[in-house]
Amino acid sequence: MFNFRTVTGAAAILVIAAFAPVAATAQIFKGETAGVGDPVHTMFVTFANQAGKAGVEIQVNAGQTLTKSMLKGGRQEIDFFSTVPSLVNLMKGQQRMYEKVGDAPAAAGEIRSILGFKAGAYHPVTLASSGIETWQDLKGKTIFTGPPAGSASATSEALIKIITGYEAGTDYNAVRLSWGEGYAALADKKIDMMVRPAEVGSSNIEQFGLSGEFRILSIPEEAVGAEAMQALFGRPGRGMIQFDGDVYKGQLTDGEITALGFTQFIGTHSGMSDDVVYEATKAFWENLDEVHATAFFLKDVTPESAFTSVNVPLHPGAARYYDEAGVAIPDALRP
Repeated sequence: MFNFRTVTGAAAILVIAAFAPVAATAQIFKGETAGVGDPVHTMFVTFANQAGKAGVEIQVNAGQTLTKSMLKGGRQEIDFFSTVPSLVNLMKGQQRMYEKVGDAPAAAGEIRSILGFKAGAYHPVTLASSGIETWQDLKGKTIFTGPPAGSASATSEALIKIITGYEAGTDYNAVRLSWGEGYAALADKKIDMMVRPAEVGSSNIEQFGLSGEFRILSIPEEAVGAEAMQALFGRPGRGMIQFDGDVYKGQLTDGEITALGFTQFIGTHSGMSDDVVYEATKAFWENLDEVHATAFFLKDVTPESAFTSVNVPLHPGAARYYDEAGVAIPDALRP
């Protein structure tokens, strides 16, 4: 479990630089990440841009389901990918979406890490006209909880159950769509609430305050200390985050909002060249000022936070850079 600091500030602004021309290698590496507008996408593209300056050209395939990308990465079908810490354990245990995937445990064993980061928070967003002002008001409502094949929907539904006791499909109608469809459905008032993992200050969330008013439901104080909530906060890649509701124009919840935070890390596989991963890692950290200028939430990315929620060993190439830079590596993450 990790703890986020309180976050305030303006909405994040995505600034994706063009790949710099390099001549160190003609090889192009395959990379996969989430869709445009997602903090995971922002971080991955930022990493790829910096890696390109060192001659490590990563072709980014965005809009992917990370449960599948991680499996492909472990199978060495792609080279770099966005990685969800909680999914690593599910792969190892051949559980849930990996239940029928025979090589999932072996694939999980081949995943290696490069760097971790605090990605953002689960935003339970409802329009002012929905009639939802508290969690108890979700009874009988239609709620978008996440995509069909991802882990976010299960997390969102667990969060609702812990706070209210409501069961998806019984007490409320849980709708699973793509992220883009979820945004559109809320804007068109076809659903009553959307639970969306996003960076704090997300422009995608901010859009609901540009033409009206909306509300982000805060986790009630009495629910924070509950055993089940603490267990949710303690899952790999999860934690509690608090931020000022005024970070969003038109947002109606007063004061500080308590939310479920999430982290991710950039991964590769054991078969990747040590030199390639070393150069990519070095280029990222040596251009940290440019990384921080890319988006508001990336200002929290520092060498001290490099191993946030990382739960697989570092790739030897990444470890070589950290050792040279004097960054202490936790024993559990040593290759």
